[in-house]
Amino acid sequence: MGSMSLWHWLVVAAIIVLLFGRGKISGVMGEFAQGIKAFKKGMAEEDDKKEVVDAKPIENQPAAPVAPKTDQKVG
Repeated sequence: MGSMSLWHWLVVAAIIVLLFGRGKISGVMGEFAQGIKAFKKGMAEEDDKKEVVDAKPIENQPAAPVAPKTDQKVG
């Protein structure tokens, strides 16, 4: 009773097709695929931008202040 047979799944699939229609389901799946493609494209662009930012040398930047050395003997 806990597991669902093939007939149960067929009835569920038929109800879904009747409610949403075949065209609407395929349209949703197409939009889902476009979303995945856009996500992958965005990730690839982000990697390209990261490589460009990492490769640029830093110019005209003031040097960081260095603490003066003091030769103090403790003891």
